[in-house]
Amino acid sequence: MSENHKVDSYNSNFYPRKKQRRFIYRKKIQHYYTHQEVRDKQEFSFKKVSIIIPLYNEEESLKPLYNELKKTLKNISCDHEIIFVDDGSTDKSLNVIKELARIDNRVHYLSFRTNYGKSAALQIGFKHASGDVIITMDADLQDDPEEIPNLLRKLEEGYDLVSGWKKKRYDPMIKRYSSRFFNFVTRLFSKVKIHDFNCGLKAYRRAVVQSINVYGELHRYIPVLAGWKGFSITEIPVKHHPRRYGKTKFGVSRFFKGFLDLITVIFTVRFIKRPMHLFGFVGLLTAFLGGFISLWLTYEKFFLGKGINNRPIFFLGILLIIVGIQFFAIGLLGELFVHNFQNDKEYVIKEKR
Repeated sequence: MSENHKVDSYNSNFYPRKKQRRFIYRKKIQHYYTHQEVRDKQEFSFKKVSIIIPLYNEEESLKPLYNELKKTLKNISCDHEIIFVDDGSTDKSLNVIKELARIDNRVHYLSFRTNYGKSAALQIGFKHASGDVIITMDADLQDDPEEIPNLLRKLEEGYDLVSGWKKKRYDPMIKRYSSRFFNFVTRLFSKVKIHDFNCGLKAYRRAVVQSINVYGELHRYIPVLAGWKGFSITEIPVKHHPRRYGKTKFGVSRFFKGFLDLITVIFTVRFIKRPMHLFGFVGLLTAFLGGFISLWLTYEKFFLGKGINNRPIFFLGILLIIVGIQFFAIGLLGELFVHNFQNDKEYVIKEKR
C-alpha cells in the first residue's frame, strides 16, 4: 500500500469518528439537561390543569400575563391549557389573544359579542375546560401565577375547592372596605369560614364546576354554592399586586348588585328545597302577632269597654293576619313546585360502586 493511500485512509477514519464522538457528547449533555428539567418539575397527581381567565378590555396585560403563566406552568408535571374568555371587549384584547393562540396550541379563547359579566364568562369557561383541575384568575396582573403550584398542593391534601385570600390588598379604599363587609356578612349567613369570597384566584376539582351554575353576579359566592353541595373548601393566603394597566371595573352599582345577590345566595342555599321553612315561618309569626293584637283589642272591647273602631293598631292586627296567611300560602305553593320538579341530577354523588 502506498504512503498516500495510508494517509487518506487514516483521514477518512479519523474525522467521522471525531464527529461521532462530538455528536454523542452533545446528546449526553442534552439528555442530562432534559432529565434535570424533569427532576426540577413539581410533581402532582393531576393529569391536566385548565386555567380560565375572564377579561374585559385588558389588551396591555395579556402578553405579560401569558409569559408569567408559561414560566410557572413549565415547572409543574401536569399538562395544561389556557382559556381566555373575552367578555365583549371593545379594545384590541381579542386580537392579542388570537396572536397568542396562533403561537401556542395550548391557548384557547371564547369571545362574547357583548359584555355579559364575569359570572357568564366563568360559566362558559367551565363548560369548555377539559382539565381535571380548573384554576381561575383575573387578567389584570393583580393575581400572581406563581401561586398556582401552592393551590395545587392544597388541593392534593383532599380539598375540593381552594380559594385565594388577598391578605394584603392593593385596591381602592372603597373596594377594600365594601369587600370586607360582604365577606363578613356572607361568612355569617353561609357558615363558610373563609376570608375572601371574591378573590379571582381559585382552584377547583372538576366535579365542583360541573355541579354549580353561575349567573348574574354569583361568581363572588361560588364557595357558598359549592359548600351547599357538600364540597370541602379551604383557603390560602396569596400574593396580590397593584394594577399595572387600565383601571378597575369596580363601580358603585356593583355594591348594590352584590347585596341583592347575597340575598339570592342565602335563599337558594338555605331554602330552595324547603321554601315552607322560610315563608311558612314568617307567615305563622306574622299571623300570630296579628291574632294576638286582635285578641287583645277584643278583650279591651268587652271587658274594659274601650272602643277599637278608630284605633290604628286594629287595622295593623288585621293587616298582619292577612299578610301572614299570604306568606304561608306562598310557602305551600313553593313546596308543591319543589315536589313536582324534583330531579335526581341535583344530588352530587361522591362515590359509588
